[in-house]
Amino acid sequence: MAARMKEMYKAEVAPALMKQFSYKSVMQIPKLDKIVVNVGVGDAKDNSKALDAVLRDLGIITGQKAVPTYAKKSVANFKIRQGMKIGAKVTLRGDRMYEFMDRLFSFALPKVRDFKGINPNAFDGRGNYALGLKEQLIFPEIEYDKVEKIRGMDICFVTTANTDEEARELLKLLGAPFAK
Repeated sequence: MAARMKEMYKAEVAPALMKQFSYKSVMQIPKLDKIVVNVGVGDAKDNSKALDAVLRDLGIITGQKAVPTYAKKSVANFKIRQGMKIGAKVTLRGDRMYEFMDRLFSFALPKVRDFKGINPNAFDGRGNYALGLKEQLIFPEIEYDKVEKIRGMDICFVTTANTDEEARELLKLLGAPFAK
């Protein structure tokens, strides 16, 4: 089964963007390049099982194996040395990326308490969107009983758009629940 969002992008979103921004070529239409899901594990320095749990959770949420991230430099105040494992990340592309985005917008975000929409201004100036979540429990795949610690995560939508306006329109047409 092909990703529902991918079909929607080809059928509705791309033609709408083409018309709205009056591009000359089909290749100018912005599209979603990848989604990067990142979790920082501050207590990984003391507890190596914490990182294993995060890697497992990320794998369950995204359907793809997570890789550990390493400290780039030593920070004495945090008791971190260069090369220590301090987090985990997954880079999603293709069908998996669209599946994940579909689940995030349709199931996970509406489960957030007092959810009014995601911040429409969290763009970086180059057409990429960053979103922070406070807990991994909003995903239906995660079982509450098996979670040792509630952790947040950063989700970054990387697009081929040149401006924030184009990227915002792309994500809106793909169903991103932006706050009014």
